[in-house]
Amino acid sequence: MINFIKAILNKRLRKAYYQSRESLLGHQKRDIVVMQVGQACESLKESRDQFVDALDKFKSIVNLQDSSLEQRYQQLKRRYDLCKGKADQVSQRIQAVEEISEALFNEWEAELALYSNRALKARSQQQLKKSRQQYARLLKALQTAETRMHPVLAAFQDQVLFLKHNLNAHAIAALRHEFMEIGVDISRLIEVMEKTISEASQFVAVLVEQKQLPAPVRK
Repeated sequence: MINFIKAILNKRLRKAYYQSRESLLGHQKRDIVVMQVGQACESLKESRDQFVDALDKFKSIVNLQDSSLEQRYQQLKRRYDLCKGKADQVSQRIQAVEEISEALFNEWEAELALYSNRALKARSQQQLKKSRQQYARLLKALQTAETRMHPVLAAFQDQVLFLKHNLNAHAIAALRHEFMEIGVDISRLIEVMEKTISEASQFVAVLVEQKQLPAPVRK
């Protein structure tokens, strides 16, 4: 219940923030969408980098001979915490992208009625359709990347907890296979993130292109 209330408050605060940027700073929703997608992309890159670092640690942790079991646990725990933090940040950025993009498309759709020039209206409708299609691909890619992170993090947490509760050489040997499995999952996750980052770049390019469109004349 508390998390639900927090989510509602955060959504209202973000809405007020976007409105203030439009009224006080003159920023258009398209510009805010570009900014939010850029931030989501940066969060995704940071999350990817943390998973890459965790993958490198997975590959080396079971072969370390000169560090204590406690040190091995602490190293993995730190990387799990970093990955979890970045994954949470990605989720927040995706939510922000959804909210402002929905507002942008709703406003764009409503303003089509303001055109007096049929040719410009038809052109704007085509550009709106193109932007929506590109956004749908981006959102699907973002959501896929977000979904892929959860099971990887859950498996990561399981192994960190198991290592914490079984700090002995036998536990390390038993985890060797699990580390290999998680390593494969992380490698696949990194591939998904790379594709998502590419989708985000294409979506931003479409919106920047649309910025050159003539604005509708208000009646």
